[in-house]
Amino acid sequence: MSLRSRVLGLVEVVLRVPPLFVIDEILKFGIGLEELTEHDLSNFQERYDKLGESLHSNSTTIAYDPVFYKFVFVSFLRLLLSTLGCAAALCLFILNIKHLMVAYMYIMSVGVVFVSYWSNASTIKSVAILLDDFKNGSSILDNILSLNVEHLSKNGGVTFQIFQNYVLQCFLSFIFVNIHLGPRYSTLQKILPLTFLAPSMLTVLPVPSTLLNHMPVFSALLPLALVKFVLWSSVVPIIQTLYNGYTHARTFVSNFGMSALVETEWTRLNVPEVLRTFWLLRVVEHAGIFFASGYWELDDGHTPYFRLMKYLLVTGCDTLTAVLGITSIVSYVCNYIGKFFQWLLLSDDENDKNFGTVSAIVFYILALQTGLTGLEPEIRFVRLCRNFCLLFTAILHFVHNVVNPLLMSLSASHNPSLRRHLHALLVCLVLVVLPLLLMYYLWSTQNTSTWLLAVSAFSVEVIVKVFVSLAIYSLFLLDARRETFWEKLDDYIYYIRAFGNTVEFCFGIFLFFNGAWILLFESGSAIRAVMMCIHAYFNIWCDAKAGWSVFMKRRTAVNKIESLPEADEEQLRRLDDVCAICYQEMRSAKITRCKHFFHGVCLRKWLYVQDRCPLCHEILHGMDCEERKQSGNQPRPTDQEEENNYDR
Repeated sequence: MSLRSRVLGLVEVVLRVPPLFVIDEILKFGIGLEELTEHDLSNFQERYDKLGESLHSNSTTIAYDPVFYKFVFVSFLRLLLSTLGCAAALCLFILNIKHLMVAYMYIMSVGVVFVSYWSNASTIKSVAILLDDFKNGSSILDNILSLNVEHLSKNGGVTFQIFQNYVLQCFLSFIFVNIHLGPRYSTLQKILPLTFLAPSMLTVLPVPSTLLNHMPVFSALLPLALVKFVLWSSVVPIIQTLYNGYTHARTFVSNFGMSALVETEWTRLNVPEVLRTFWLLRVVEHAGIFFASGYWELDDGHTPYFRLMKYLLVTGCDTLTAVLGITSIVSYVCNYIGKFFQWLLLSDDENDKNFGTVSAIVFYILALQTGLTGLEPEIRFVRLCRNFCLLFTAILHFVHNVVNPLLMSLSASHNPSLRRHLHALLVCLVLVVLPLLLMYYLWSTQNTSTWLLAVSAFSVEVIVKVFVSLAIYSLFLLDARRETFWEKLDDYIYYIRAFGNTVEFCFGIFLFFNGAWILLFESGSAIRAVMMCIHAYFNIWCDAKAGWSVFMKRRTAVNKIESLPEADEEQLRRLDDVCAICYQEMRSAKITRCKHFFHGVCLRKWLYVQDRCPLCHEILHGMDCEERKQSGNQPRPTDQEEENNYDR
């Protein structure tokens, strides 16, 4: 990517940040309406109870309560204006870069007009209050022409303020002339700077104070007229743009689906980069507030760096937009953690590149589940640290999901690369040591709680999964060193995986009851309830159903294999052939009804797929009516499905 493209991309990201600050301020402070004081609402509950009693008694006379209606009206107005403000900011956020620049130019022109008016009004007010010469009929211009340096130096503050306002108005007029979206007639362009500078020039002239006080309003009339003209003349194009955007989105959804639209817009708007920029700028803002408020010099028993980190973390997740921002930062960091482990494992699997996305989803769900935005600062900091611990254990699980298939691949394929084996084993060692260190630190510094039990359960689960992977890896390596076929290998692998799956299932049940305890007795929320239902379905019910299905298939296949006769040494010697499934030498074999010879283990794996001979497709084993009915209703698997099931 060229430097020009990077600069343009950075500019586009920065231009999309202000709408997020608008939404953030709306969520943080509302819309600026004064909240009802506790005194105003001190008797609100009592009045509400009386209102309920009157409704229960079917009374038709309900006393007028101004506090109640004021509360309802203010709450409704706050909700309405906040919704409109967030909707406008979101519309501004999703505009393309061309329309976004036009919108910013219009907003800047309006801001320039109001800043100009405020500056002129402040200068005129200061001149009217501080200059006593207005009463004597003289003016600043008279003092300048008469070279009255003593008088000018006496009122030097006002003189400097007038000069300062003159320079500011020159700058504002230059900006407005170049960015306003109204008609650019040459005469109009020459008059506009004069309208900005008129109050500053009249302050030095002997004009009546009444006229001088109204000059800021008169000077803002022409720029405001241009601004209103642009607004009213742009109503139709704005409506047309909104309609075109709606039509495009509807057509896109009908052709490709909603998920494709969301993915396309996510990429076009560069949402993760915008959120990261927003959060970093927000951190800089709060860091300035931290130093300006004197918190750095505060003596509370902690180091200034810890106070700064704590303040930035607490203020960095006090609104939903801030939580989205810090989630984007977490995604960015975890993405590089995933790349580091990919580099260490010498892996380039595409599925391993979703490390940052999955970590961000986990962190955001934890933030919503624990209600970070609605907590007090101290409690929020504690909850945030706990969420980071849970995220850390989740990252360990993700790393194991990366290293586990690599271990299986290295051992099953007899890969001779010692470097790859050592790297994979080093990652496994890290996955064992880090959870142990985390549990040791937490149990030595924290009191026993449901959160600590959850973190410990996730940590122990990681360790168990690592040992299961290492055990299967070791079995495959032993099998590679054997010169004969190891028929018991499949049984050993099945038992080890069954043990690991059983432990994971038990931890899933434990975490469900742990979450139920939190929901009922500690911090219940709708999001936590929904997440518990999802956990119960996918991690408990689906796992139990899949495990039971595998167990039943294996038991059925074992029973069928045991009913087949075993080939003796003489039959194997006369056959003098390999197994048609695995192409390995047969020292023991099962004989099918169609007189074909196979390894018992290989045939059992084949029976997971179908009940026909791999060579002649005859029925291998008699089926009862129910099995025959189920087999008849199921379509015959393809060759690829048979191969995948055999690999499993």
